[in-house]
Amino acid sequence: HVQLVESGGGSVQAGGSLRLSCGSSSGHTGRMYCMAWFRQAPGKEREGVVALASDGSTWYADSVKGRFTISQDDDKNELYLQMDSLKPEDTAMYYCAIAPWGYCSSRKWAIDTNYNHWGQGTQVTV
Repeated sequence: HVQLVESGGGSVQAGGSLRLSCGSSSGHTGRMYCMAWFRQAPGKEREGVVALASDGSTWYADSVKGRFTISQDDDKNELYLQMDSLKPEDTAMYYCAIAPWGYCSSRKWAIDTNYNHWGQGTQVTV
């Protein structure tokens, strides 16, 4: 069973930056997978922020393009989300998640029910 743990959330002023981290209890090097960041604001549905496939392909929500960057460190089993130029509307609980490889596509990456492993979330307040 894969365990995911997010960290790095906090409060920041508009225009500021945060870097979220997601540690995995098992490595995914060599495996086919889709890793993503989702977020959920109070009273709103959970939405996909960005996904990263094991071949390096990425998909970003329009609302974060040019401001957020996903990356990973396979040696450390860590997934990162660099968030720059933060806006009040970015305020939400942020979750990392893993899905099987087949869900890494432009049509499927943002569907949260496709992901079978989730972290507990980290709060970001702008």
